[in-house]
Amino acid sequence: MKENLYKIACMVAAVVLLAACASIGRPEGGDRDELPPVFVRSNPEPGTLGFSGNRLAIYFDENIKMEDVVNKVVVSPVQKQPPSISANGKRLSVEFRDTLLADATYTIDFSDAIRDLNEGNILDGFAFDFSTGDTRDSLVISGMLFEARNLEPAQGMIVGVYSNLADSAITTLPFDRIAKTNQYGQFVIRNLAPGTYNLYAVNDLNRDYHWDRSEDVAFLGHTVVPEVVNIMVTDTLRASNGLDSIVMRNGHRYLPNDLLLTWFNENYRSQYLKNNSRIDSTRVEIELGAPTDTMPVITLLNTPAAGRRLDEISRIDHSAACDSITYWITDKEVIATDTLMLEARYLRTDTTDRLTWTTDTLRLLNRERSTFRKALEKRDKEREKIRKKLQEQGKDTVFVDEPAFMTFNTATRSEQELHLPMYFTASQPVDTIIERMIHLEMRVDTLWRDMGPQHLTRDSLNRQLKYTLRHDWEEGQRYRITIDSAAVTGIYKNVNKLTSAEFTVKKLEDYSTIKFNVTGIPDGEEMIVELLNAQDKAIAASAVVDGTAIFTFVAPNTYYARAYVDTNRNGKWDTGSVNENRQPEDVYYYPKKLALKKNWDIEQSWNINELPVEAQKPAAIKKNKPKNRDKNQRPGESDSEDEEEEDSFYAPSGQRGNYGNGMSSGGTLNNTRIDRSGLGL
Repeated sequence: MKENLYKIACMVAAVVLLAACASIGRPEGGDRDELPPVFVRSNPEPGTLGFSGNRLAIYFDENIKMEDVVNKVVVSPVQKQPPSISANGKRLSVEFRDTLLADATYTIDFSDAIRDLNEGNILDGFAFDFSTGDTRDSLVISGMLFEARNLEPAQGMIVGVYSNLADSAITTLPFDRIAKTNQYGQFVIRNLAPGTYNLYAVNDLNRDYHWDRSEDVAFLGHTVVPEVVNIMVTDTLRASNGLDSIVMRNGHRYLPNDLLLTWFNENYRSQYLKNNSRIDSTRVEIELGAPTDTMPVITLLNTPAAGRRLDEISRIDHSAACDSITYWITDKEVIATDTLMLEARYLRTDTTDRLTWTTDTLRLLNRERSTFRKALEKRDKEREKIRKKLQEQGKDTVFVDEPAFMTFNTATRSEQELHLPMYFTASQPVDTIIERMIHLEMRVDTLWRDMGPQHLTRDSLNRQLKYTLRHDWEEGQRYRITIDSAAVTGIYKNVNKLTSAEFTVKKLEDYSTIKFNVTGIPDGEEMIVELLNAQDKAIAASAVVDGTAIFTFVAPNTYYARAYVDTNRNGKWDTGSVNENRQPEDVYYYPKKLALKKNWDIEQSWNINELPVEAQKPAAIKKNKPKNRDKNQRPGESDSEDEEEEDSFYAPSGQRGNYGNGMSSGGTLNNTRIDRSGLGL
């Protein structure tokens, strides 16, 4: 009996074991980890004095990984040879490869480079400091950095200070202390000594830790004196019985903590002869390194026209900035010359950054001619084969070359905008237009009614190839444009073929109207509002008159809006200048999207100062979006615009203080908002 019971017990145990082994399921776990790594300890400790080693070891409460160390981690004072930084398990190792300065406070700012290994939670704003001397500097300044033109948060730009207040420091000396902006454009410069500083931001492309004129830059415009003030901090304590109590404690606030920088580019480019080419037998193209208001002087050195200027025997077509110039040659003997020798005299930027006249000799080959000759030879061989074959059959043939035509076409296809003219493009500069051979007709019932003679004008920017026909269109009507053969003759005596196009003019009800009632404009300033598409590109502009900006003939779509203060009243947004101590013109965004339908007239009130700068631009058109995950998102999934989480800032000790950056989450600093004057609202 005992033996049978034992066998039964063994069989039951085996069945249970097999069932457990065969059960396939997901092991149960706890709540998903949503917290970033937490600093545990380090060797040496944070704030160590008299440090003389070259290695640091920092430990966290979980396994970590580093992201983009080269671009995100910075060391102050700056080092010529960056340290070696690596993560292994819970340990972060730093090895200095450059000699440390004596009696200096060092800060390693990790920005948002540290993440936990599994979930990728970001430890934002983590920094570590130590001193090689007997004292440790501890002052802090902080703020935010945006792109001036479109208020995009500046991610990964260097922000630095100079105790040397000379204007030349930014172009000649490395920063005293630096930090990098995080994904919100926030920056914190730590461990400053008492004193007065100039503040700048630079997109340091060549890693020399100062500004070169071609790099993006921002400057505060006034000096900064960091300080620390004592404050009372309110904490909430929860007892074991669930009751809350409010306690007060002493704390510190590091000021200034609300500095606003907007970066820009001076659009500085050295002037030089960037490129020169002979596109074909008729065209020479000159490209300069920068815009100019002084055209180069190009002189022929060979051909029967030697000694003459190229512009004397050419039609000139150039860009609005005159940095790209095309010479359409009209002299037949010059066109027939395979190689042109030219003398180019132009303004060039010298080593002292001044424009001086320079002369170069150019040799331009017509590579198209050899290709054309090969094509002709191939064509002649094929014709000869056909001729011989026909002769064997007792037949004869004459080959006739089709004359070369120029094109003169309209950009209008099926629909014409009610408020715009009709545009035409020519394939070569035009010599003559016989306007009586251009017919515009409107369909009335089943008949076409001639609208009379039409006048075409040449476009002011692309003077040689663009033409405009202005007409008082009737909405909803059907039109036909016909250009007779030989109505247009080019400078090489080519004429156009017969072309015709039918189109319908849009109705007034196909459009919408937007009216902005703008308030908050600085006294005595003028403002221009821009209508933007979903790509944050301006498609129309309107000056604010008596507090109102109006956009008419707006096609149904989704739009956004921004405005800028037109300080110099030139009708366009202007960048800043470091040397002239001139800030870029202030930009504001309307915080909501505008979804327009046909035949809508909408009116919007817009107080440009209602929201702080960092909260104005709609998330839908932001390009530099924080890389956060929502609470239920798995690693590798894309971010959701509607459920973005804000990263918090953490101090290594878990408390705000000398190691914290003084910022709170959500794009605000110490619960203050940033306005244009840099003062907390």
